[in-house]
Amino acid sequence: MPEHFHLLIGEPKIGTPSTVLQVLKQSVSRNLRRRGRKSVLTAQLRLWQESPKEGLRSFWQSRFYDFNVWSRKMKIEKLNYMHMNPVKRALVTHPKDWRWSTYASYQRQADALIQIDFVD
Repeated sequence: MPEHFHLLIGEPKIGTPSTVLQVLKQSVSRNLRRRGRKSVLTAQLRLWQESPKEGLRSFWQSRFYDFNVWSRKMKIEKLNYMHMNPVKRALVTHPKDWRWSTYASYQRQADALIQIDFVD
């Protein structure tokens, strides 16, 4: 999505999901600052800069919204939601067309841009 992403993670062996997200956000922010305008995300950053909100702007929201997934059925439901989100938003016509999706990985395509660790 242009303004958000979905992440399905398991319980970390060390720390909490909040710590995992904190490290992820810090790592991405530092990387973007180092890359500057040469970043792949330059277009996304430009969208953010062109539509500032009231007050101080920040790349990341101050918090994240979590949802506990307790069953295989719920996991499949959430994955389907995540994969169909760009389609519902009319950004693509099929989930395989969204470049940043894990759809291709779940379809076991060798050329998937985002590789994932399958956990069941």
